[in-house]
Amino acid sequence: MPIETGASLPDVEVAVIDADAEVTRVRTGELFAGRKLVLFGVPGAFTPTCSERHLPGYVKLYPQFKARGVDVFCMAVNDAFVMKAWAASQHVPSGFKLLGDGNASLTKALGLEMDGTAYGMGIRSRRFALYAEDGIVKLLNVEKPGELRVTTAETMLDATPH
Repeated sequence: MPIETGASLPDVEVAVIDADAEVTRVRTGELFAGRKLVLFGVPGAFTPTCSERHLPGYVKLYPQFKARGVDVFCMAVNDAFVMKAWAASQHVPSGFKLLGDGNASLTKALGLEMDGTAYGMGIRSRRFALYAEDGIVKLLNVEKPGELRVTTAETMLDATPH
């Protein structure tokens, strides 16, 4: 069952990748506490839609999110090394954090996993975006398979407080 609006974000350990810092392991309870944030999940680093459209939209609009006091996190069921390479290849700016959820712990705790075994991908994250304040989900958008509409950077920027 997917997480719902009004629920607390789960507290699990993830790898945090920031462009100008070393990879660290942090509990999400600590990471998300006291922040306004957009967390979006993608099926995989370096996959076509994720690399060509989804992440680039957030990279482009990141300064506008920051101007509103909103932090941005991108997560995928990939290891920290893959996520760090993806961040570099996508020119992710400092402060914009990628979360490596290599064992799908956060993905499963959110109830947003999908089975990509038929495509050789194993368990992955569904494409989603949520807005939360101090660890409480205020908005959750989940894409239908094969779509990129309700989780775009533009949609989420419109949904965040000005």
